[in-house]
Amino acid sequence: MAEPFTIYKLTILNMLDKVDFPLSNTQLTNFFLEHEYTDYFRVQQVISDLLDAELIRTESTHNNTHYYITAAGKETLNLLKDKISDAIELDIINYFAENKLELRNDNSIIADYYRTPNRDFAVRCQYRQKDTNLIDLTLSVKTKEQAEAICNNWKKQNEDVYMYLMDILMK
Repeated sequence: MAEPFTIYKLTILNMLDKVDFPLSNTQLTNFFLEHEYTDYFRVQQVISDLLDAELIRTESTHNNTHYYITAAGKETLNLLKDKISDAIELDIINYFAENKLELRNDNSIIADYYRTPNRDFAVRCQYRQKDTNLIDLTLSVKTKEQAEAICNNWKKQNEDVYMYLMDILMK
């Protein structure tokens, strides 16, 4: 039997390979904690090891990090997938069956901000479905507080904003 860290790495690769959207650090960690496979710190070490080996890659926003499997990660998974037990595979399948809509929604609504050269803040709000941006909106604001408020409200009101814009623009 493979050592636990190897199994944890393969489990994360398997999870990222099964979905057509990225998974957040929280989502990956929750899987391990809910099934009591290991603790938070080991999951973070496993993720760090996978990043160092370039088997996964990240995209970060001001409040979250999302993970994607790389081509090397897929190749590694294909070579070693038989090391993942049927019980773990079933746990992954059940986790996605129970949480897939929530996981997809969490990862399709993206908001981030950054400082512009003129010292304002640009807030980028996105609503994605699979690999398609339904909306990609960048707003300029004066303060960090305004930028954070827009990011937080985008998570709650993105559908309303999208529908409003479509109604106005399709007239």
